[in-house]
Amino acid sequence: MAGNQQKWSAEVARHSDALDLDKDVFASRDPRAIAKSLKHSAEESHRRKTTPFRSAMSMLTFHINRAGTKLSRSQKKVLEAAKDELRREFHR
Repeated sequence: MAGNQQKWSAEVARHSDALDLDKDVFASRDPRAIAKSLKHSAEESHRRKTTPFRSAMSMLTFHINRAGTKLSRSQKKVLEAAKDELRREFHR
């Protein structure tokens, strides 16, 4: 069953109807760069089904949740900080 879950999340990441993400956006060590990239992708997307803010935040949260234990503590901290930066980018 774990194999199916991995395939499911990888499929969502590759073929999301919400956003076309920049390559390796989540590997960045700069929370602001991650937030700016997600904002740009969300605003440019014509396939998203909700507001740009919600689409961007959903993709970030999805990545954090799906990476699970494979995400280092330091990178998880960067991604959590990217959530705050994303809120700032969208003035929320």
